[in-house]
Amino acid sequence: MSGNLSDSSTPSTQEVAQLSSGARLRNFVIAIAAILLSVSIFIGFRTETAPGLLTAMAEDAVPLETALSNGKPTFLEFYANWCTTCQTMAPDLETLQQQHSDQINFVMLNVDNSKWLPEILQYRVDGIPHFVFLSREGTAIAQTIGEQPRSVMQANLVALADGTPLPYAQATGQTSAFTAPVSPDKTSKTDPRSHSSQVVD
Repeated sequence: MSGNLSDSSTPSTQEVAQLSSGARLRNFVIAIAAILLSVSIFIGFRTETAPGLLTAMAEDAVPLETALSNGKPTFLEFYANWCTTCQTMAPDLETLQQQHSDQINFVMLNVDNSKWLPEILQYRVDGIPHFVFLSREGTAIAQTIGEQPRSVMQANLVALADGTPLPYAQATGQTSAFTAPVSPDKTSKTDPRSHSSQVVD
């Protein structure tokens, strides 16, 4: 009788193999689910971080009024939080700002803020990111538009700090389209933007 109990309570080799196979399959499914969840969280985190990084950089930027009066050359960026090219370049620009902020003013102007409309019109900003390099006296010496490789930005910033000609002046890369919210001549009836006097803050 004790032998029968022992036989009924001990799983057969086939049952052990089925249990082991089921456990392996379950662990495999859990591992795949964990990997997919990690990837989706990582992608979501990066998407959420890019506009946040732009905001943080803008908060740390030198005010334009200060930059125009402190005797240092200035790197001026026109950007918007929704601009995917601006978001793509933000990590490289943050690193360059950390490396060169003792020699160069880093100024960020959000094109969605009507306060910067005079500067948007002055520098003819029609695509972002739009970069303007200003001399120590505040005179525009070069402009680049759109996505730029970090090496190009680095070379331009080194030249700006040294007061030498920028090697990649007037460079153009991928941009996000932008149209100034009002025209310089509000009385013009032929200007296609004359109907739009509303500016988003």
